[in-house]
Amino acid sequence: MKHISISLVALAILVSEISMAQNPWDQLSKRPATLGIEQGYMNFKTSNFKVKLLKSSQTLAGLVPLADTGFNYSPEKFLKSRSSDGLYQLGDLNLRLRFKGGEWKKFSSATKRAPVTALPVTDKTLAAASLKPTLPLDIPLAIERSWEQENGVLVLKFKITNSSKSEIEIGSLGIPLIFNNILHDETLDDAHARNVFYDPYIGADAGYLQVTRLSGKGPVLLVLPDGKTPFEAYSPLLDDPSPRGTTFEGFYEWMPLTRAHVESDWKNALPWNKPSSLILKPGDSREYGLKFIIAPDIRGIEQSLRTAGRPVAVGIPGYVIPQDVDAKLFLDYNKTVQSMEVYPVWALTIKKLAVLKSGLKSFQVNGRQWGRSRLTIKYTDGTIQTIHYKVIKPESELVGDFGKFLTTKQWYTDQDDPFKRVPSVMSYDYDTRKIVTEDSRAWIAGLSDEGGAGSWLGALMKQLVSPDHSELLKLEQFVNQTIWGNLQISADSAKYGVKKSLFYYEPSVMPQGTYSANVNYKTWAAWPLKEANSLGRSYNYPHVAAAHWVLYRLARYHQGLVTQRDWKWYLESAYQTGMAMVNLAPHYAQYGQMEGSVFLYILNDLKNEGLIEMADRLEQAMKKRALHWRSLNYPFGSEMPWDSTGQEEVYMWSDYFNFHDKAEVTLNAILGYMPTLPHWGYNGSARRYWDFLYGGKLARVERQLHHYGSGLNAIPVLKAFRNRPDDLYLLRVGYGGLMGSVANITEEGFGPAAFHSFPSTLKIDALSGDYGSNFYGYAVNTATYIVNDPVYGWLVFGGNLAHKGKQIEVQMTTAARSAVFIAPFQVWLTLDAGMINSISFNPEADAITLNLAAADEYTEKAFLHIEGSYKPVSGFNKSKNAYEIPLSNTTTTIILKKN
Repeated sequence: MKHISISLVALAILVSEISMAQNPWDQLSKRPATLGIEQGYMNFKTSNFKVKLLKSSQTLAGLVPLADTGFNYSPEKFLKSRSSDGLYQLGDLNLRLRFKGGEWKKFSSATKRAPVTALPVTDKTLAAASLKPTLPLDIPLAIERSWEQENGVLVLKFKITNSSKSEIEIGSLGIPLIFNNILHDETLDDAHARNVFYDPYIGADAGYLQVTRLSGKGPVLLVLPDGKTPFEAYSPLLDDPSPRGTTFEGFYEWMPLTRAHVESDWKNALPWNKPSSLILKPGDSREYGLKFIIAPDIRGIEQSLRTAGRPVAVGIPGYVIPQDVDAKLFLDYNKTVQSMEVYPVWALTIKKLAVLKSGLKSFQVNGRQWGRSRLTIKYTDGTIQTIHYKVIKPESELVGDFGKFLTTKQWYTDQDDPFKRVPSVMSYDYDTRKIVTEDSRAWIAGLSDEGGAGSWLGALMKQLVSPDHSELLKLEQFVNQTIWGNLQISADSAKYGVKKSLFYYEPSVMPQGTYSANVNYKTWAAWPLKEANSLGRSYNYPHVAAAHWVLYRLARYHQGLVTQRDWKWYLESAYQTGMAMVNLAPHYAQYGQMEGSVFLYILNDLKNEGLIEMADRLEQAMKKRALHWRSLNYPFGSEMPWDSTGQEEVYMWSDYFNFHDKAEVTLNAILGYMPTLPHWGYNGSARRYWDFLYGGKLARVERQLHHYGSGLNAIPVLKAFRNRPDDLYLLRVGYGGLMGSVANITEEGFGPAAFHSFPSTLKIDALSGDYGSNFYGYAVNTATYIVNDPVYGWLVFGGNLAHKGKQIEVQMTTAARSAVFIAPFQVWLTLDAGMINSISFNPEADAITLNLAAADEYTEKAFLHIEGSYKPVSGFNKSKNAYEIPLSNTTTTIILKKN
């Protein structure tokens, strides 16, 4: 299959598809129907499902769980409009094959519909058919498909027989996975009640697909291999004409064989798994199949896999491993590990640890070589399991490289710039190694919106994690010269308003040569000056508020890092930006904002500073929004029909105002689209699938791996874990998103929009785009978590843990080293300034020892906040709700004891 890149002209069509007179879904229904719906249905019942098949094609029409008969995993609503040739159904099959020395040839049961030939059924067989009538006459294979019930489990099987007189190689095999992820023409309430998203564990024989409801509640459909049907690749069905866009990301197929694709369509990509093919001699047969089971809920997925006899892997802290972290891997399977193989060979080291009391096999995993790696585990029964890791630099190095790249390679100083963008951190093209000074999407080159503000937002948020004086000298210039008075209005009635873009397309008033002939400006996104100057897009305001807030924090808690203005000006500007958002951009301000949590942080700082009048105004403005969200069943709307970014702010304010019912609804919805899987790309990767159109270079609708949804959604998930520290699932999901937010930063420090999941690509996007929102999530959320789990024992996320007698000692490995949560003690320690080198405690005692890093030129004191029933033994002054701790020129040790 070829890539489908979507032009920005097509993008305009996709965005407005719901209101179009010529709706693409309506157009689809006008195609000639060939599926044979008029011939009726076959209905069956298994132990878990009510199953509806079309009589004509014997493809799936309905899959209803008995646990909730009002729900349908199948897109039956769209069956009629999707009943023509070329539209995939569950039960179809794709193949590429060749005779020896020949060329690969593609066959598909979906290409040209015809009634299949029914075959006799046995007791366990629900329906069976020969697919010959719906396949080309020249296919040298006989393919029989059956729907069976084995011990109550629904199974889809394909028996493939070489019916020719010559040896045949099947180079690719794909089983389309068709479930109801079509959000077209659904309200948010209906979508959360009726629709699903699904994500793959591309783990060879241990692979599976999990199909979760948008609400995050209720049973979960799991698709498992039957027999030897490895999950080798997960490929988009790009030739299916169902209209992809903001309401539909497309369908995918489970691929047990991929060699033909890897040799052609995917030859420029490094596949997740080693490609394979199948040789069939004349008369030989081979079966492939999938099982469909139900997990009771999202947290019950792994236990359901164990019950089904599947291998289960759990990585701690996940599958993105900094090179200085001792990660752990736990394997749960009733067979012995026969061998482990790492690719590339030096990328990981694996050390066997003691078997846990529960029988779990445990290993220490260390990342040695930067980049993607694959651990292949072979069990004694022949089962192959692959686990996919991403090795990154130690977080402190990674963050340092990121800041340097932004403030050097992406630092723009052209004094002749006609759009007054100087000085600034601009968008960057990693392919051309150039700053993007113009783009048909005005915001990309206009320093606003997520796609244009991303780079400078990332640069400023980096300073919150790891401040650098030389970088801050530049960034203060940017905030005070380019943002203030230019991007942000500095006077009159619109003061503190934020423009949609500094770049615009107005050739009639600009000097000749301003715009390149190589850029297509004939799109809706090439905003004229009037549109670029609009103050009505609320999503632009949190970026600017965050910039002011970071400089406030650095000016307030350090000496000499910020010099152009005092701390109070920056804090008041942050506050005023939030108020301007609700006053000047009220329409979109009704929705949760990307980085909207920054307003909560600003509010807390206003209170700490005693600026009560401003704090009260901001709190009331935000409570009005939160009350509106509380009145909605699913308050996650945006300018898009469905979105996964407003949940961050909705949860944080709902939690703050004790709207626990809405916080819980929000958290469940996040868990519905943010999985934990043994794969670095999908683990904690909150679903995004259209933002490559708006912020990427390779513009297409595609499941984005660790787009900014990862970093932003990790904020509420980890906050929820601190509220309920016995729920390890939340920590695993949240930390997966946290580390996913920095997983795609390159070795030299470039931060890309996201990673392309299509198996023909499997690499980062070349545009910096909207990455800054992702790094915001890392910057405000990075922390070390220490837990004592009843199954896995003592674990640490964001550090290295050692047992020294009865003492637990943890060396911090996060870049900021400014926050730690000790779950057994339910204590949350955060620093406004200073760094924690290590922490130690006796679980049976009531004391915690903190070792703080030495003072430096800009940091003379640490400011420690404590949430929980502990306080310092020594008497420290308390200022702004924090203990002031003078730092020495060496390690400063303080003891905390329980009240």
